[in-house]
Amino acid sequence: MDLSSLLKPAAIRVAANATSKKRLFHDLGELAQAVYGLTAAETVDALQERESLGPTGVGHGVALPHARLETLDRVVGVFLKLEKPLDFDAVDRQPVDLVFALFAPKDAGVEHLKALALVSRTMRDAATCAKLRANDDPAALHAVLTEARGNTQAA
Repeated sequence: MDLSSLLKPAAIRVAANATSKKRLFHDLGELAQAVYGLTAAETVDALQERESLGPTGVGHGVALPHARLETLDRVVGVFLKLEKPLDFDAVDRQPVDLVFALFAPKDAGVEHLKALALVSRTMRDAATCAKLRANDDPAALHAVLTEARGNTQAA
């Protein structure tokens, strides 16, 4: 598994209008609908339900929201770079500007966990995050994410 199998180039955006976590989840849902054909409302509800269990802001300006959906047959991801950092109730209380959301089938089990671990490892890399913050072109962001050191693991 590698990030290029989870993240289509079209699933990356730079977002200017995320003024709240709720608005951010709507943006993620709309992007997932446009790229993967998911239902935006169901996606938003699933993200909010998961977030109610505990915040997915992992620190250092990074959030990894994720949800399980009935309509999926594989794990997919979307990435948003926020122009203005957003309060996300992160573990380090810092605002978030890099958001990598994962969506998995309800019964994904270990595949969901492998994907989450892969994304987490990639987004913990300070050099990768610095490159992401230095770019606003979605194609460049996709290249940084899919070429990041340590973004592959044995299947």
